[in-house]
Amino acid sequence: MNYNKKTVKDIDVKGKKVLLRCDFNVPQDKATGAITDDKRIRAALPTIQYLLDQGAAVIACSHLGKPAATFDSYVKKQAEKGKDPASITREEWEKSLKKLSLAPVAQRLSELLGKDVVMAADVVGPDAQAKAAALQPGQILLLENTRFEKGETKNDPELAKAMASLAEIYVSDAFGAVHRAHASTAGVAAYLPAVSGFLIEKELEIMGGALANPKRPLVAILGGSKVSSKIGVINNLLDIADTIIIGGGMAYTFAKAQGGSVGKSLLESDWLDYCNEMIAKAKDKGVKLLLPEDTLCAREFSADAEPVLCDTMAIPDDMMGMDIGPKTIEAYSQAVKGAGTVIWNGPMGVFEFPAFAEGTRAVAKALADTDAITIIGGGDSAAAVAQLGYADKMTHISTGGGASLEFLEGKELPGVACLLDK
Repeated sequence: MNYNKKTVKDIDVKGKKVLLRCDFNVPQDKATGAITDDKRIRAALPTIQYLLDQGAAVIACSHLGKPAATFDSYVKKQAEKGKDPASITREEWEKSLKKLSLAPVAQRLSELLGKDVVMAADVVGPDAQAKAAALQPGQILLLENTRFEKGETKNDPELAKAMASLAEIYVSDAFGAVHRAHASTAGVAAYLPAVSGFLIEKELEIMGGALANPKRPLVAILGGSKVSSKIGVINNLLDIADTIIIGGGMAYTFAKAQGGSVGKSLLESDWLDYCNEMIAKAKDKGVKLLLPEDTLCAREFSADAEPVLCDTMAIPDDMMGMDIGPKTIEAYSQAVKGAGTVIWNGPMGVFEFPAFAEGTRAVAKALADTDAITIIGGGDSAAAVAQLGYADKMTHISTGGGASLEFLEGKELPGVACLLDK
């Protein structure tokens, strides 16, 4: 995949209308609808401010949550949850849409920019068209939730064309959504010159650089619960990395594959052969594959459970692995020390339980203390690093969980592939 894409700095935006795809999929309080974390809105500010300063008229758009775009799809969703379809009303559906309106985002964005953000009542309807047509250079309009349009997730060409007709240039800056080929993330690029904003530029530069031309040794730390969700990542990184470290729940499938006893630990029996293939591939490639030696176990999955230290290959039948043990922490920390580049995706254990957070905390500290380029691949790892207070010590924390995973797999990202090459 080509990571060398044109950015907003490579084109003239003065006096132009720019359709800007942001990631405003922010967490909200269920009762009040108030935004509980505006990090994603703040992350979009440098690109928005640059475009406004350059004299562009900005038409921002984003999805929020997973609304049912039609009444029929809402009824189907509710029926799957056990609700009687006959009792479901249109009023109920309309209320569910209102909860996922981008209006609170427009308000917060307005506060952060210190200027009015015009809010459209629709995505490509009469209100959006009228407000986009009236928009002047230096002004910003926010379209309503793109997923209110049923054609959005299907990458409907008619919707993409209608969105593109509002502007003259398309800027993609929602890294968290570039792995999806939706109308607003990829489709519009068929009708407008398409470039990246500063967020995507940084992701491509740092993560793309780490995969294409890493400062060595390259150490990849992979955690999380399932081998199945990291298959492509492990496979791709075995062709690139010098050392791969395995932690989290998926380590027990590796242990079982090698003839170990894992008790009640997380286990994907269907993936045992795959684990052995990966161990063999690492050997063939000369890649160090580090697996946990010792494990902190518990009798039940509970924050109050008493931690018991076990050999990873001999976990008692009534116990489950919850975190990596002290020997493993030492080995993993040593592996990070001499690294040139470290990529980390997935916690080492159940870090939300204090008694089983030490493995994840120790790995985060090892990354914070190293001089290596340190890249955190979004999702739970990003949450852990922030929660443990090490976020400012990392070179880069990816803004996209699913997108960064697919990036590490070496997959083509539709929302990046559609941008103009430099």
